[in-house]
Amino acid sequence: MKYNKLGRTGVDVSRVCLGTMTWGKQNNQKDADEQMAFALDCGVNFIDTAEMYAVPPSPETYGKTEAIIGNWLSRNGSRREDIVLATKIAGNGLSWIRNGGDVTGEAIIASVDASLARLQTDYIDLYQIHWPNRTSPHFAKHWPGSVGLSSVDTESQTAQMLEILQALGECVNAGKIKYFGLSNETPWGINEYLRLSDKYSLPRVASIQNEFSLLHAKDWPYLIENCVREDVAYLPWSPLAAGALSGKYIDGARPEGSRWSFAQRNGLFRDTEASNAAIKAYKELAESYDLTASQMALAWVDQVDGVTSTIIGATKMDQLEEDMKAFDLILSDALQADIASIFKQYPMPY
Repeated sequence: MKYNKLGRTGVDVSRVCLGTMTWGKQNNQKDADEQMAFALDCGVNFIDTAEMYAVPPSPETYGKTEAIIGNWLSRNGSRREDIVLATKIAGNGLSWIRNGGDVTGEAIIASVDASLARLQTDYIDLYQIHWPNRTSPHFAKHWPGSVGLSSVDTESQTAQMLEILQALGECVNAGKIKYFGLSNETPWGINEYLRLSDKYSLPRVASIQNEFSLLHAKDWPYLIENCVREDVAYLPWSPLAAGALSGKYIDGARPEGSRWSFAQRNGLFRDTEASNAAIKAYKELAESYDLTASQMALAWVDQVDGVTSTIIGATKMDQLEEDMKAFDLILSDALQADIASIFKQYPMPY
């Protein structure tokens, strides 16, 4: 396993981060225990979760994933220092989480305590804002006209960010969290947090996790260069486009028990004619190089300049074993060129 620094924290994190959002819905405690054991044996030391999980999000599954991890930690306390544990506070819009309200300083304080209780730990290594209070151009909102940028009051957003940073600072000073990160943010969001932290001597953003894959690479190069220049760790989530790049959903297939067989909060927005055609082409290319489609897609993300650690998740152990092998691969120049040729045909298929 290879390791990178998590921004300016000085903390080494594995280039693979184990995502856990299916635990509590598609996976039970026994499954989670097996995945944790395998990942740790492979050298993974980075675990990502969220208060909102499991997914698809619902009142019934809220907090279940953290509770499953907490159960594991209660039985494996000696391993706590071996793990960089990351979780997130949910943003607005979910009626069963703080009545759907914004992330506030008060919400940060309460949510950190609640996550610590579910996780059965004294501290969280990386506490992340799951999505900003303003509507951000993620979850298929990246097309021109999808988000009203000029209608959002900048001064109000900045004031909210400062309040969030001040609450995070309280949590850091209390030893409840070590570092903080962002998710589903933009270059302006990163830089405004950096500006405020510098101005008021508050915690500095350590990382950002955004969706990034062969089907959704809009963060390259502008946001990723921002991360490189400012020493903010870039953590891609959904590197397989919610499993689509495995090829299992080609031409409308819906394997029983798979993620796309469940109702999705934002619908199956990744399921388009263009993405279907792109996935077919990538799958055929991978197989011509004796790779699985998943392995090629993951290896490509891992080898993008500026990527710190890629968040992967699986519902079955054979999927996790297959995916882990991708991070030992070195894609040849010829394969990279062939991938680029397909990418140029389908640069933004959803």
